[in-house]
Amino acid sequence: MKKLLILAYDFPPYVSVGGLRPYSWYKHLKEFGVEPIVVTRQWENKYKNGLDYIAPSASKEIITEITEYGTIIRAPYFPTWSNRILLKHGENKYKVIRKSMTAFTEIMQFFFNIGPKKHIYFAAKKYLKNNQVDVIIATGDPFVLFHYANLLSKEYNTPWITDYRDPWSQSVKRQKFIWEVLLNQYLEKKIVSKATSGTCVNSIKEGLIDLFPTLPFHSLSNGYDSNLIDRISNLPQSSRCLTFSVVGTIYNWHPWKSVVQTFSDCLTNDSEVNMQFNFYGINCEEEVKSFVQKLPLKSQQSISIYPKMENAKLLEKIAQENVMILFNDYHLDGTKIYDYLGVKRKILLCYSNDKDALKLKKDYYIVNEIDNVSKSTQADLIQKTNSGIVVENEAHLKTVLMDLLEEFNQKRAIDCPSQGVEQYSRKLQVQCLATIIQTLK
Repeated sequence: MKKLLILAYDFPPYVSVGGLRPYSWYKHLKEFGVEPIVVTRQWENKYKNGLDYIAPSASKEIITEITEYGTIIRAPYFPTWSNRILLKHGENKYKVIRKSMTAFTEIMQFFFNIGPKKHIYFAAKKYLKNNQVDVIIATGDPFVLFHYANLLSKEYNTPWITDYRDPWSQSVKRQKFIWEVLLNQYLEKKIVSKATSGTCVNSIKEGLIDLFPTLPFHSLSNGYDSNLIDRISNLPQSSRCLTFSVVGTIYNWHPWKSVVQTFSDCLTNDSEVNMQFNFYGINCEEEVKSFVQKLPLKSQQSISIYPKMENAKLLEKIAQENVMILFNDYHLDGTKIYDYLGVKRKILLCYSNDKDALKLKKDYYIVNEIDNVSKSTQADLIQKTNSGIVVENEAHLKTVLMDLLEEFNQKRAIDCPSQGVEQYSRKLQVQCLATIIQTLK
C-alpha cells in the first residue's frame, strides 16, 4: 500500500467546503490501496464564525490521531499579531495596521519560515524524518502549502502533486496592486513547475494547462459524500410551506438582494402565500440581516439565518427543504452544487442573463475567464442532470416562484427528476486520485 502525505489547511472539524475535499481522500483512499497521512492545523470552532480561522489552538504541541482510515497530524496554530489585534479589538479597529501586517506575512512566508501556516510544514518535516512516504500532495488554497510541498519534495526526494481547488494567479481581484499580481504569477510558476503532477477542479483545468504546458493535469471534480447522502435519502421534504434555501459563502457578484427582494414581493403580494427562505452558514450575516429588516414584517418573519454547521448536519437540514438557490459563479462550478445534486432537491440558478447581476459580475468577479471554456459551468451541469431551472433574470424568477408555489400547493412537494448524479460522488473522485498516485514513481 502506497503512502500519501497530504498537506491540507482546511480540514474537519473546521466547517469549510474546502476541507471536504481532503477529508474525502482521508476517508476513502485506503479502499483503493493508498494510506493517507494528513497534516493540518488544530481547529477549535470556538466562535462558530470567521474568527475560528484565526483563533489560537488549545494545544501548543503536535497532536497525532491514528484511525482505521489513516493518520491525522494536527499542528498547533499561533495567530499573527494582526490576528491577535482582530481577536481583541474586533474588525472595525486598526484596519490599516492589520491589513499591512497581513500583506507582509502573506508575501514573506514564501521566502522565510514565518507566518501561522509554517507549523504545518514543521509538523510534516518532523514526520518525514522518521517515516517514508511515496507521494506528497498539497491542496490549495492557501497556496503556501504548494511551497511547503516543494521544499519537502526536494529534501526527501519524493514526488509531489499540486491540487487546485481554486485558481491562484488567475484569480484577479480588482483591488490588487499590479505588483501583487505579478508576484503571485512569479511564485506560482516557480513553485508549481517543480511538481510531478497536478490535479484540479474541472473549471480551471484549461487555464492551468496554459500556464504549465509540460505538467500533466488531471480533473478531480468536487462532489457529494455518498455515505452521508445514503443516510438521509429517505428524509421527506417540507410539506408545511414552500421553502427556499441558500448555503455557504455569498460573494460580491452574487445577486442575493435581488433574489430576496423578489421572494419578498411574491410573499407579500398575496396574503394567502406561505413561503420560507433560509440561509445556512453564510459569511455576510449582518449585511443580510440589515437588508431583511427593511422588508415588510411578513417577509422578515419568513427569512431565517442559521450558523455554520458540519456537513452531515447541513445535509440533513437541506434534505428537508423544497428548493435550493444557487448563485451564478459563471466560469467556476464551486462545491455546493454537488450537495444540492446529492440531496435531489430542485435547483434554481440565479441568474443567467440579468442586467444588474452582470454589472455585479463586471465589478466584482475575481476570475479571468478563458476563451473556448464554458462561462456557465453550473448551468451546463444542471441541464445535463435535469436537476433544476436556469433562471434568466429577476422577472423570470418571479414567474418561476409562482409556478413552484402552484406545484407545491397541489402536491405539497417539489419534484426533482434529476438523473446521472451518481457520477458526482466524492468516492469516485478519490478512486481517480488513487489511480494517479499508483502511477507515480
